[in-house]
Amino acid sequence: MPSTPARTPVWPGKPYPLGATWDGFGVNFALFSANAERVELCLFDKTGQREVERVTLPEHTDEVWHGYLPDARPGLLYGYRVHGPYEPEEGHRFNPNKLLIDPYAKALFGGFKWSDAHYGYRVGSTREDLSFDRRDNARGMPKCRVVDGAFTWGHDRHRRVPWTETVLYETHVRGFTMRHPEVPAHLRGTFAGMSTQGVIEYLRALGITSVEFLPVQAIADEQHLVTRGMTNYWGYNTIGFFAPEPRYMTTGVLSEFKTMVARLHEAGIEVILDVVYNHTAEGNHLGPTLSFKGIDNLSYYRLMPDGPRYYINDTGTGNTLNLSHPRVVQMVMDSLRYWVTEMHVDGFRFDLATVLAREPYGYDPGSGFLDAVRQDPVLADVKLIAEPWDVGPGGYQVGNFPPGWAEWNDRYRDTVRRYWRGDDGMLPELAGRIAGSADLFEKRGRRPWASVNFITAHDGFTLHDLVAFNDKHNWANGEENRDGHSANCSWNHGVEGETADPGINELRARQKRNLLATLLLSQGTPMMLAGDELEHSQDGNNNAYCQDNDITWLDWAKRDGALVSYVRRLIALRRAHPVLRRATFLHGRETAPNGLKDIVWYNAQGVEKTAEHWRNTQARCIVLLLNGRAGTHAGPDGQPLSDGVLLIVLNAHADILTVTLPDVPGGRGWRCVLDTRVADGAGDERLHLAGRSVLVDGRTVLVFTLVEQAGM
Repeated sequence: MPSTPARTPVWPGKPYPLGATWDGFGVNFALFSANAERVELCLFDKTGQREVERVTLPEHTDEVWHGYLPDARPGLLYGYRVHGPYEPEEGHRFNPNKLLIDPYAKALFGGFKWSDAHYGYRVGSTREDLSFDRRDNARGMPKCRVVDGAFTWGHDRHRRVPWTETVLYETHVRGFTMRHPEVPAHLRGTFAGMSTQGVIEYLRALGITSVEFLPVQAIADEQHLVTRGMTNYWGYNTIGFFAPEPRYMTTGVLSEFKTMVARLHEAGIEVILDVVYNHTAEGNHLGPTLSFKGIDNLSYYRLMPDGPRYYINDTGTGNTLNLSHPRVVQMVMDSLRYWVTEMHVDGFRFDLATVLAREPYGYDPGSGFLDAVRQDPVLADVKLIAEPWDVGPGGYQVGNFPPGWAEWNDRYRDTVRRYWRGDDGMLPELAGRIAGSADLFEKRGRRPWASVNFITAHDGFTLHDLVAFNDKHNWANGEENRDGHSANCSWNHGVEGETADPGINELRARQKRNLLATLLLSQGTPMMLAGDELEHSQDGNNNAYCQDNDITWLDWAKRDGALVSYVRRLIALRRAHPVLRRATFLHGRETAPNGLKDIVWYNAQGVEKTAEHWRNTQARCIVLLLNGRAGTHAGPDGQPLSDGVLLIVLNAHADILTVTLPDVPGGRGWRCVLDTRVADGAGDERLHLAGRSVLVDGRTVLVFTLVEQAGM
């Protein structure tokens, strides 16, 4: 449709705020593009299939194109066509034949229908992206929708769970609800499904404090996946940073997401979003033109300095957002604030967060983006979690994010896995990880909670598969098993995959309990993968990013099983004992009045470990004492967080081990409160006298509490 005089009245409008903003009278449209020559606002009928009008935005202020439509109302469907030079070798890829998504769109209508028309160049041309495609792609594009953000939140408020009390639960909106028996069929796979009573009661009973959703911002499935009948199930292919993904909504109305948040908050559960601000769905120089690439490619993306036709690829996905540009930083900051203020989320996990802190010279903990986040009053009190690596040079930055951030700690993951696999020489590393990884995080006033400890996550084996497979089995992905990590630190216990051997299955079950116990008994912030407690298996697939089916959908048949009860017991134990979640690092320097240190490491003979003991590479048993009465620890209300004395025994030896329970001042004996030999972890009520020995089965965790002498 050629540009014609507008039938719709158009006023000058304002350059701020960016996006489409309904003010109760009309809608202001504002789009940043530093290099465009003209911007057309395209209006569509209610089906989104017919473009009914193009309106040239009349004003250009401070590199923002803007206009106001006094007759526009919420529900209006729109997109942009942006005019400018098509000069890929200079970094410009304007093509007004391509309908573009507004980067600030709050909602999308319809889905992508892939065709070669989505590319700014002629697919198949010998000149590749230096050619120019004149086809209109509008019929295959989702449309932006003007929204009215009004919602009655009532008494809802951010949960603000203290970090020391946080137990994260990583899950997928669709996978969690698709087979849940208490979610009505028409609500499965959606935010409304996550809002149902059965789901929320399960989460609350489990004891987790914070749900961390895999990406829910609008995504575009890669064309090669769609061609094979697949989708980007995980969602790490964002195309809109403000709009919820339409496939997770039953109505398309924002209130569905907000209602889910409000109901989770009512149950005392925080909502954390996994967000992908490091790249977009537009790929490299041969990728499609869907939004940013056609609005202002030179501003939005990091391009090769000596050849801006090509993209810097620190993400491994083809492109990298240019967080060195102030308008791109503004967009990400506006997006974060929007999800906090308008959608009431409680925090974010940042995918490939190292990318966000890259300046032209490399990673910088004082980068513009990290500085912007640190000073922002809206973000000052929400949870910020970094995945502290990318694939670029110097990309591994675990422990190097600034104060205020928590970080995924893959050193913890690999150490605990290797220890329970039975690797040699793991005790020194294991002790550091269990104690909060002070070697990585104790600087600049950071606390143990900065270490997000995990055994499993969406990327990799599930807990069940971790103990059932030595190797990845990703054949269902259609990539000849080349995708996914090969170094999983896993152990199949003698048989690859499922087996009917009762001995192997019993050992695998105990190892799952051991791994979970280690996680919940460690200092730092524990994160569980949803479904691990249900013994969910992905049949050995450790990269199920494209599997929107029974491979990833949770089977709820074991929701009343022993492992669920065991996890509840573990989380309750952690909650009952503040000494398991200290706000400061424990180094054995603080003592109780009786002289007992805050943390003591023993060998199996009940002797405090020496340097020589630590050097024994064949040792696989560790005994850890945590003294809850040493030092001065207070809660948010100023009340002392005193506790008793816990003794944790971890035995990764294959055989039974004789372990001497230490004789500590004021102690009469020890009572076992957790035993991983038992399906639900229940200990016994017997009193084990201090200084005496107990037999600890191979590959077992025991937790004891100190029974004090009378009068103590």
